[in-house]
Amino acid sequence: MTITIRQLGLQDYEATWQAMQRFTLNRTPETRDQIWIVEHKPVYTLGLNGKREHLLNTGAIPVVQTDRGGQVTYHGPGQLVVYPLLNLRRRELGVRPLVTLLEQTMIDALARYGISASARPEAPGVYVKSKKIGSIGIRIKNHCCYHGLSLNRAMDLTPFKFINPCGYAGLEVTQLADLGVSASHDELAGIVLQILTGKLQS
Repeated sequence: MTITIRQLGLQDYEATWQAMQRFTLNRTPETRDQIWIVEHKPVYTLGLNGKREHLLNTGAIPVVQTDRGGQVTYHGPGQLVVYPLLNLRRRELGVRPLVTLLEQTMIDALARYGISASARPEAPGVYVKSKKIGSIGIRIKNHCCYHGLSLNRAMDLTPFKFINPCGYAGLEVTQLADLGVSASHDELAGIVLQILTGKLQS
């Protein structure tokens, strides 16, 4: 099953989210799956189960109540965001296997740089030791998914201090740059895409 790849560059979160909704709403059983690669302008996003008590001091950064699963997170320049827009029924892929596939994609990509990472069953996402480096939030509608994963590459991590990331007070975050890895957006996106499309086509 061929997948269309869209490199979108730096985008407003809300406009991208609305575009994902429209794509999912308008697709037919024959519509080709897509993967969108993007970076977002600074924004906090609150998932369907998100509690505003986890927003501690967001300041001038906008907060968007979105329709993905999960709690609160931050997106900003220097973070790789990958949105797989997939027909799960056609791929015979369940929700938990999809989450595992996205987590393993990030783990495998980090391994290419010599970074040992792992997932936690009780808290979706990817961690290096106790610090979170990758997040996942998805939405299923009409047996199709949107939203996806974010992987911290080389960004200002300060805004994470003003929330309880993913609803966990005191959860520390990290990124490739702080682990001694200098990778461009395009390089990291290429590795993640190669791994993700390989898993989807296997």
